[in-house]
Amino acid sequence: MTENEISYIIRGCVFRVYNILGPGLLESAYEAALKYEIQKEGLKVKSQVSLPMVYEEISIDVGYRLDLLVEQKVILELKSVEIIAPVHHKQLLTYLRLSGLKLGLLINFNTDNISDNIFRKVNKLD
Repeated sequence: MTENEISYIIRGCVFRVYNILGPGLLESAYEAALKYEIQKEGLKVKSQVSLPMVYEEISIDVGYRLDLLVEQKVILELKSVEIIAPVHHKQLLTYLRLSGLKLGLLINFNTDNISDNIFRKVNKLD
């Protein structure tokens, strides 16, 4: 399954979670519900996946965690904030670069319009 196919399924799961729970909850509530919905779709998903930082030739575990990792291909960075800041986009791009993965979704559940709060980020692997 490609990253795009996985992303399509994830978006459907995000809409289901949002329609049931609505805005205003903690990020951890959305994470648990979204993980459940993704698993119901038959995809493998892990939560709070450790992401070491590689600096020159050493790997350093500095406590970075991916909120959700789907099929070992797509990173989900979940938020429940008033406004998505530019640094949130950069955070996901950094996670993609550190992991070597191609696709990530930044999702803010604390909104009146979930469609406008799912941001697709692509790691340009060069």
